[in-house]
Amino acid sequence: MFLNRTTMHTPIPPSKRAPARAGGFSLVELMVAIAIGLIIMAGMTTLFVNNSAAQAEIEKVNRQIENGRYAMSTLTNDLRNAGFLGEYSPAALATPLALPDPCAVTEAALVAALPLHVQGVDSVGSASLGCITDAMPGTDAIVVRHARTCVLGAANCGGVDDPGPFFQASLCNNKLELDSGDAGDHYALAIAKTAMTRTRKDCLTTAVVRRYLVHIYYVANNGVGSDGIPTLKRAELEATDGGALEFNVVPLVEGIENLQLQYGIDNALPADGVADSYSASPATAQGWRDVVSVKISLLARNLQASPGYKAGKTYTLGADVNGNDIVVTKADGYKRHVFQAVASMANPVGRRMP
Repeated sequence: MFLNRTTMHTPIPPSKRAPARAGGFSLVELMVAIAIGLIIMAGMTTLFVNNSAAQAEIEKVNRQIENGRYAMSTLTNDLRNAGFLGEYSPAALATPLALPDPCAVTEAALVAALPLHVQGVDSVGSASLGCITDAMPGTDAIVVRHARTCVLGAANCGGVDDPGPFFQASLCNNKLELDSGDAGDHYALAIAKTAMTRTRKDCLTTAVVRRYLVHIYYVANNGVGSDGIPTLKRAELEATDGGALEFNVVPLVEGIENLQLQYGIDNALPADGVADSYSASPATAQGWRDVVSVKISLLARNLQASPGYKAGKTYTLGADVNGNDIVVTKADGYKRHVFQAVASMANPVGRRMP
C-alpha cells in the first residue's frame, strides 16, 4: 500500500508556533474582587468592634461583681469581730441612758459607748454624723466597735509605737482590779499606752494590750475629689501625734451606690443569742446592745455607663423603719447588682447564750 505524501501533516517546529494569548483579570473582574474584599473587611471590622464592646461590658460587670463581693466581705468580717474585747466581757457595764455620739473623740465618750458593739444611722442626712461630710443622703451608716484580735507587738499586728486608742483586759483577781466593785477597774481604755496598767493572773505582769477600733462605714458621693463615683468609705478612729483622737476617712470600694441595714435584735427573756425581730433603727441604747446580727443590702454599679442601656430597673434593698420595702429605680445607663447577706456577731451572741 502506498501513502500519498502530499496528504501527510508535517508538525510545525516549536520555534515557529504562534504565541499563546496572554491571561489575566479583566477590569470588571478586578472591581468585583475589590468589592468582595471590602465587604469581607467591613464584616470583620463589625465583628471586631462588636466583640470589643462585648468584652468591655464583660469587664465592667466582672469589676462590679468583684467590688460588690469585696465590699460585702469587708463589712461582714468587721461585724463578726464586733464586741470583741479580748478576755473581757462587758456584761457588767451599764447601758448608756442616751445614744452615744458616734463621732465623739474623747476617752470618756469611748468608755460610755463601750457596751454598744454596733450603732447605726438610718438614712443619713446632712447633720447625722458630724465627722463625715460626704455621705450620700438616704443611705445608711454603721459604727463597729471592737479590739483587734491580735495583741500589740505581735507579727503583722502593728508596732508598739502605733497610735491609740488602746484596750487592755485585766486577769488579776485582787481588790484593785477584777475583785473591785467598780467595773471600770476590770479593763483599761485610753489614748496613751502609759495608761495600760492592768495585769495578768499573777497580778504582776502587765496584761496584753490591743488596739481599740471604731469604724464608721458609709457610702460617699465621690471616691476621690469630685469624681462622681459612689464609694464605700470607712472613717477610722486614730490618735494624732499630739495625742488627740480624730477620724481619718479611707476609701474602700468604688461603685458602691447604696447601703441599707437591718438589725437583728435578741429581745427574749432570758436572752438566747437569736434574733427575734429585725429593725432598721433600734430606738434605744438597750435596743442597740441587744443586736446580734445585721442584714446587709448593697447596691453596686458599673464605674462607666453602658451605651444604649437605658432600661429602668427596680432594686429592693431591705426594709425601712416602718417595715416597708426600700425600692430604688434607676434608668441612667449604668448596670447594677444587689448584694445581700446576714452577718452574725459571735461575741455578743456567745455572751447571751444560756
